[in-house]
Amino acid sequence: MLKGIPTILSPELLKIIMEMGHGDEIIISDGNFPGASNATKLVRCDGNTVSEILDAMLKFLPLDQYVEAPAALMEVVPGDNVTPVIWNEYRNIVTKYEPQFKEFDMVERFAFYERAKKAYAIVTTGETAQYANIILKKGVVKMEEKG
Repeated sequence: MLKGIPTILSPELLKIIMEMGHGDEIIISDGNFPGASNATKLVRCDGNTVSEILDAMLKFLPLDQYVEAPAALMEVVPGDNVTPVIWNEYRNIVTKYEPQFKEFDMVERFAFYERAKKAYAIVTTGETAQYANIILKKGVVKMEEKG
């Protein structure tokens, strides 16, 4: 165990977010997302929600400030009469760590799957909310220059 690291972040997940480089993407998915069939690297976090994992990860993972939308959501399929209230929760979590954050990119379902196939990793949770999948694009940790 280490001090200050949320216990919800497994050693495997910490290793993955440490390995990611600027511009790499990671998916945090709900329990219905086809993570195993789309992932190059899959991390199972079945007993947790997307919001819990998102909050813990963003303590350490900077979002890409050089793109218009460093976070993306799977848009609701036309005709599916659902309003994902969880998106407001995501916005609150993201802006807590990234105050300059503006808007989520909305990605059509099958385009989201294609991005997931190219993502560095997929974190599958036990989230039960519909349309609870999120893509995060890693940014740069800015170091202060020495004298």
